[in-house]
Amino acid sequence: MGWAASAVLLATIGRQVFTQWKTRSTAGVSKWLFVGQVTASLGFTIYSYCLHNWVFLSSNLALLCTAVLGQFLYWRNKAHRSRAGTRACT
Repeated sequence: MGWAASAVLLATIGRQVFTQWKTRSTAGVSKWLFVGQVTASLGFTIYSYCLHNWVFLSSNLALLCTAVLGQFLYWRNKAHRSRAGTRACT
């Protein structure tokens, strides 16, 4: 049950990150989404390690990696949009 729940969550977040990567857009994405996810996933990863719960440790590590990638893409897309806006005004 734990693996299935983790797979669903990872697929959901992974799809969001993929959409951000493909569209190069930040539309509909809060800057706090991935900040909160990184924080929560890091906490859950540490907690899972302390409990020696390898199912949740591995899934939380995967979610942490996805959150870090999502945050990077958010910043990249935001910067790209800012540069495109600056060029259009000059």
